[in-house]
Amino acid sequence: MVKATITTLPGDGVGVEVMASAQRVLGAIGTRFGHEFIYHEGLIGGIAIDKTGTALPDETIKLAEQSDAILLGAVGGPKWDNPTAKVRPEQGLLKIRKHFNLFANLRPVKTYPTLVHRAPLRPDLLEGVDLLFVRELTGGLYFGPRKEQEDGDSAYDTMLYSVAEVERVTHVAFRAAQGRKKKVTSVDKANVLAAMRLWRKTVIKVHEDYADVTLEHGLVDSCAMHLLTRPSSFDVILAENMFGDILSDEASVLAGSLGMLPSASIGDGRFGLYEPVHGSAPDIAGMKKANPTGMILSVAMMLRYSLGLEAEATTIELAVEKALADGIVTADLADAKTGTVANTDEFTEAVLTRL
Repeated sequence: MVKATITTLPGDGVGVEVMASAQRVLGAIGTRFGHEFIYHEGLIGGIAIDKTGTALPDETIKLAEQSDAILLGAVGGPKWDNPTAKVRPEQGLLKIRKHFNLFANLRPVKTYPTLVHRAPLRPDLLEGVDLLFVRELTGGLYFGPRKEQEDGDSAYDTMLYSVAEVERVTHVAFRAAQGRKKKVTSVDKANVLAAMRLWRKTVIKVHEDYADVTLEHGLVDSCAMHLLTRPSSFDVILAENMFGDILSDEASVLAGSLGMLPSASIGDGRFGLYEPVHGSAPDIAGMKKANPTGMILSVAMMLRYSLGLEAEATTIELAVEKALADGIVTADLADAKTGTVANTDEFTEAVLTRL
């Protein structure tokens, strides 16, 4: 029996709805396997700004510090959509990642046979697509020294990396590849950027410790093309913060919908933050149309990486796969070939009955 404390941060928009799905699935797993999950809910994002004036209150950090893991829904929305505002919902995400030193973001992308027709690519290109992005999360352009406000006619952001920062995330990528198809594609822009030349040199050095893993280098622009022309050729894709953000969102089309993708943000230990890749989707918030798959699969990642519960994680993943195979999908995946169009609660129930 495992007894774990989870900080839940529903956030904004559909984050509240998919978080409810996550807790239903965790409850079922606890009952089946004899585990106990204790939840402490906190504020982050737009709702935190409205209630406390900051995107990440100190109270939320304290709750998370007393937990085994964090589950997060989504942040942001039109109400707070002002890039020049001093306080923005996204600042909560950046701050919590930095506070807990969660430097590696894992984003798996997998195609399901019943959803191949939903991707804007030929079906033959999608056969065997099962890849993992390892995105550096606390450095690079998003965290480098910057001039926050435009000063007249100029503004700047700085891509800054140290050898140590690149080394630690590279080790995560190679270790992940050892348990998969033993291939890492390191993405950079070494032909233009000095920070990326340091990145490539460091990755090559770390590779010396992983003789069983094949390493290839790819420029970010060509990688963006190859993700759509030969996606099955990739296994683990290692990328800088912004490059990883953009490329993994691009790769979401391979799975049919952004709503399908989970993620894990981890550091040196077991503690991690788990969230779907999708945003707060304010246009459908409160309508029970949100796809909870990314959130449910994020729960599976939490069980695997933070709690060491591999069988429980696999059980959830297989239940999701079976629900999809049985033709049950949410509105974002629906078309003329769809069997059953389910709302958020109905899809969650479909997963629960297949656990």
